[in-house]
Amino acid sequence: MQQADYDVAIIGAGVSGCAIARELSRLDVRTCVIEAEDDVCCGTSRANSAIVHAGFDAQPGTLMARLNVEGTSLMPDLCQELDVDFSAIGSLVVCTDEKTLPDLDALQERGRANGVPDLRLIGREELLDMEPNVSDAAIAALWAPTAGIVNPFQLTCALAENAAANGVEFRLGEKVIGLACGTDGSPWLVSTNESQLTARVVVNAAGVRADEVHAMASATPLAITPRRGQYYVLDTCAGTHVRHTVFALPTRLGKGVLVTPTTAGNLLVGPTAEDIGDKDGVDTTAAGLAEVREKAAITVRDVPFRECIRTFSGLRAHREEHDFLIGEASDAPGFVDCAAIESPGLSASPAIGRHVAGIVAGILGNPPLREGFVATRRGIPDVARMPREEWAALVRERPDYGRVVCRCRTVTEGQIVDAIRAVPGARSVDGVKRRVEAGMGRCQGGFCTPKIMELLARAVPGLEEGSVTKDGAGSPLALGRTKEVDAS
Repeated sequence: MQQADYDVAIIGAGVSGCAIARELSRLDVRTCVIEAEDDVCCGTSRANSAIVHAGFDAQPGTLMARLNVEGTSLMPDLCQELDVDFSAIGSLVVCTDEKTLPDLDALQERGRANGVPDLRLIGREELLDMEPNVSDAAIAALWAPTAGIVNPFQLTCALAENAAANGVEFRLGEKVIGLACGTDGSPWLVSTNESQLTARVVVNAAGVRADEVHAMASATPLAITPRRGQYYVLDTCAGTHVRHTVFALPTRLGKGVLVTPTTAGNLLVGPTAEDIGDKDGVDTTAAGLAEVREKAAITVRDVPFRECIRTFSGLRAHREEHDFLIGEASDAPGFVDCAAIESPGLSASPAIGRHVAGIVAGILGNPPLREGFVATRRGIPDVARMPREEWAALVRERPDYGRVVCRCRTVTEGQIVDAIRAVPGARSVDGVKRRVEAGMGRCQGGFCTPKIMELLARAVPGLEEGSVTKDGAGSPLALGRTKEVDAS
């Protein structure tokens, strides 16, 4: 069994874990990220609303409220540094009943208490100018111009790539199976299915399984409930149906069903809010999707669900207190929880990274900054968005950038190869999709998947085409070669 020694071991490679890793890569410490899946961005970070909340919903005084507002303020510059798609389109909370107008006023006051800038109530006439397809019942809205949309796959991968470029080691395909607390200042012993390692500090960023990791280290209670949200993705032809993120007034279960553009030009509608017992329960249901359609109509009329190209669901890590749990466990020195990171976790992720890195640095005695830290990362060129002349120049340099593989999204062989060669890079068809959007178009990979499988097998050492998966272990794509499989 392999042995390794680190200053910090982060468990979980979602957006929070990768943001923490990137912030810790500024310091002269040896850091690793341990992830059970074979890629980053495989849990909540790949299945969410992809929006940056302004921060008016969280209860004032909570860590969730503070880190949401701080994270949203940091997001534009972070996305520029890491070459990630982001757009500050703003959000609208729509009121459709005069009886609930006081609730809209209260939401504005809560946002102001949280420090959200530039909040403003608008009437129906101005709302119609901003959103012509708003519900006929809409009478007013809360306008939050600091809200936006982000590509969550790009963001998570970019944070990971930048952390890796600055010395962080990613141990993918390793599941943590045990934690043993050191005595007399000795480090933690972290056991995985592949290795044993030591770390002076362990950070628990394990998403919906954070309570399981917490129980390995601490006797203090932590209960995480998976809260499932179901969504519709509509084709790009429906992407302009709304111009901003449109919410209904929130309930105790969350912010309700939203309608929003995405950075890729689609229309996203959802989610539901269903507390379930299965931490792998990412199936969709007829009842859940019907609920999305019904509730979307409350705020936006004539949503063109006929243009649906995909439905999906994701899980949020909810706890009863409805606040992030971040801090060193009282009975486990050197064990830091970053748990219950539900909505607005994506929005808060830049601030979460800073906050947790600060806690870790304090435990380690405030180590010095790393010499030569590089804050920027250049993303994979997006040929669909660049001028033709620029694309032609790129093809002259890299001919594989002239061979289109995914016609729905205009994704080339060169982009896919670069997604695989990235560190950490794609190891599955969905890993490629998350990085360069191949397979995200109208046909949902119906035509480009075989070629992506071929490119993965060609570029990943030891990977055979017949062993390529859709999204890691348990998702095989091939049964065998034609005429070699028993069809009986």
